[in-house]
Amino acid sequence: MSRIQSKVHSKLHSKLHSKLPAKSVLGLGAVLAVSTSALAGCGQSVSAQSTSGNGSSVSGTLNWYTSEPLKDAQKFKTAFEKKYPKVHVKVFRSGTEQVVSKIMTEQKAGKVQADVVLLADAPTFQIFKDKGMLLSYHSPEDSKIPKEFIDKNYDFVGTKAIVTGIIYNTNLVHTPPTDWSSLYAPSAKGQVTMPSPNYSGAAAYNLGVLTRSKGIGWNFYKQLHKNQVVVGKGNGGVVTKVAQGQMKYGMVIGFMAESAKQKGSPVNFVYPKSGSPVITEPVGIMKDTHNKAAAEAFENFLLSAQGQKMAVQMDYVPLRKEIAPPKGLKSISDFKVLSVSTKTLADNRSQDKKKFASLMQ
Repeated sequence: MSRIQSKVHSKLHSKLHSKLPAKSVLGLGAVLAVSTSALAGCGQSVSAQSTSGNGSSVSGTLNWYTSEPLKDAQKFKTAFEKKYPKVHVKVFRSGTEQVVSKIMTEQKAGKVQADVVLLADAPTFQIFKDKGMLLSYHSPEDSKIPKEFIDKNYDFVGTKAIVTGIIYNTNLVHTPPTDWSSLYAPSAKGQVTMPSPNYSGAAAYNLGVLTRSKGIGWNFYKQLHKNQVVVGKGNGGVVTKVAQGQMKYGMVIGFMAESAKQKGSPVNFVYPKSGSPVITEPVGIMKDTHNKAAAEAFENFLLSAQGQKMAVQMDYVPLRKEIAPPKGLKSISDFKVLSVSTKTLADNRSQDKKKFASLMQ
């Protein structure tokens, strides 16, 4: 259970003892192992009060799996360590699809090593939920997050709003694109790049949403293929190619485009007029966690005002309404959001990716 009444918790807490979780199995991607303190409460639930204070009641090792850019994960980790000064944190970072593959491999081996997971989109967590792999936790910070971004059973919750749109090179393009159809115009032939849904969780989410959106559908991807789209890996590669002038246009998540622009790259970001998919990088606690107290404290931290303000400093749009978005980006209420049922996206994700791979051959 995610919460217990304080009276019962007090009784259980006195019996609680710390233990370190098993060492992480190194898989795909990069592992950053960093010492922070220990987070207690393996196997026992803790109240919001006990995990949001000075950290004295939290001890043990926390294994965090994420697709967050490593430099951003490092910043969150450092701030969390400062709040909980005795923690030993291990961070596994790779693309969403690779992180999912690692988790599923660990499950088959008998034990998922991750305590807390933060990945690109809700359908990924729906898959975990359907397999009974997540632990319900109703964070006290949930009250500040729009309810549409919180799983109804509190198995996962969004941490930020990440919109996908169009990036273009301002030195090479003099008439800005206006909609998704601009990417398969004759002038864009061989000049469009995009991340792969088989690597990027955001791209997989976009594929599911765009192909189920009126006026876009699978025809959009068919037209891109005919127009010689270049499919790379992640969003970072898209920004690099467009910023360096290797490509005129790209499908990319907005904060990366805006960040490149703020650093001087000749790029602009466009919100397509027919709408944009939005991923929320949910966070969730694994059912097999060795350290529930640490995982709950970490979720609280990401959703807190401090965590959300940090996200803004990293150019992410926050979900807490009282915190303004980064310069150059719109609040989620200021543009058209394309959405599809999380369950529908999760149920069709594998099939969608296979169809995409076949189409792009």
